Amino acid sequence: MKVSVIIPCYNERDTIEQIVTAVRASPVKDVEIIVVDDFSTDGTLAVLKDKVEPIADRVIYHPRNRGKGAALRTGFAAASGDVILIQDADLEYDPNDYPSLLEPILSGDADAVFGSRFMGGRPHRVLYFWHMVGNRFLTLLSNMLTNLNLTDLETGYKAFRASLIKTVQLREDRFGFEPEITAKLARAHCRIYEVGISYSGRTYAEGKKINWKDGFRAIFAILRYNLFP
Repeated sequence: MKVSVIIPCYNERDTIEQIVTAVRASPVKDVEIIVVDDFSTDGTLAVLKDKVEPIADRVIYHPRNRGKGAALRTGFAAASGDVILIQDADLEYDPNDYPSLLEPILSGDADAVFGSRFMGGRPHRVLYFWHMVGNRFLTLLSNMLTNLNLTDLETGYKAFRASLIKTVQLREDRFGFEPEITAKLARAHCRIYEVGISYSGRTYAEGKKINWKDGFRAIFAILRYNLFP
């Protein structure tokens, strides 16, 4: 079964080659790697053209910055695999976790799998307390409206059957993608699994981008896509 790995990328010149190399070396061998650059301005383009294009299956360049959600939509449309997996362009998530993420889909039990940073006992870098609180709050609010029992709504590791995700109409351009896709999967009564993953979070000095504005947008998205579908 072919797996399409979608890597949305924005200003990740220091990590993008490393993560694409790690994906290529992952335990899953039949992998299609699609990088979607969201109009990077920090020198990432040179790395993509010189180092990444030769090892990725496809690199797509947005002509303007549109956000992670928009980059994912571009990647989903271009993917040709049976399963689509999201891989952030930083080094926070480890491609060695792919077998765990994919197993419930490959066995026919799941339509979507979320990698949870809060279950399973995998290594987890200790960082921001208030980020954890915010994530737990957003997860709780989402669970109350979807009637799911997720532990990590905002996880960057999600995998889907391609035939499913390609039919979902997605609107959010930035980090609102996470609550939007969760609400729409729940409303469609999809089979969602969670698996424990490792996590090597980075600091803002190391390039972390999500901020408090994205938290408020996530609240809006949770309410919008659950109460007014």
